[in-house]
Amino acid sequence: MTTLSAPEWTFSPGLTGYEAALADMEARAAAIHAGTGQERIWLLEHPPLYTAGTSADPAELLDPRFPVFDAGRGGRYTYHGPGQRVGYVQLDLAKRGRDVRAYVSALEGWVIDALALLGVAARRAEGRIGIWTDDEQGREAKIGAIGVRVKRWVTLHGFSLNVAPDLAHFTGIVPCGIAEFPVTSLAALGKQASFEEVDRALADTAPAFLDKLRASD
Repeated sequence: MTTLSAPEWTFSPGLTGYEAALADMEARAAAIHAGTGQERIWLLEHPPLYTAGTSADPAELLDPRFPVFDAGRGGRYTYHGPGQRVGYVQLDLAKRGRDVRAYVSALEGWVIDALALLGVAARRAEGRIGIWTDDEQGREAKIGAIGVRVKRWVTLHGFSLNVAPDLAHFTGIVPCGIAEFPVTSLAALGKQASFEEVDRALADTAPAFLDKLRASD
């Protein structure tokens, strides 16, 4: 059984440009694959923008009021912006079981566990990747998105969690291609959590997430 070191945690203050983040992720992924870089969990915040995944349908870009970037990850259109915690998770799945489906499930479970610490009962929804809860009107609503890419068994991208973004910014797209469900946030649910509190909840629940991706020979 291979013994793995804990991933490096990086917290970027302010707003990180998307193109710079992509370049940084690609460089780290190459280093991890080469054995010269450490696995990483990178928590950051982006300026307002839309990203297109590999399955994006141009008809779902309703109002390109913000810059649109080709993300290279799986999925369709999503929004990133101020008030949203983005987590880029870079792990070496060659040493953690080579199971992408298990990785995505573990990633969802991690965010769900962190939300539980913040007082939000969240869940998976069968057939729909992401993190779901009930909004103030009792409707099923998306509070977090999952979008990943795996390159030479190293993971890129990760999750986004709506802390207190401007939810009107999501109306420029059909979020993740799902028009029938609204989006929500911790703030919209009456949970006034700071980024520091969100990050602490993620850190507290990360060991269980990583334990699901046990090292393998």
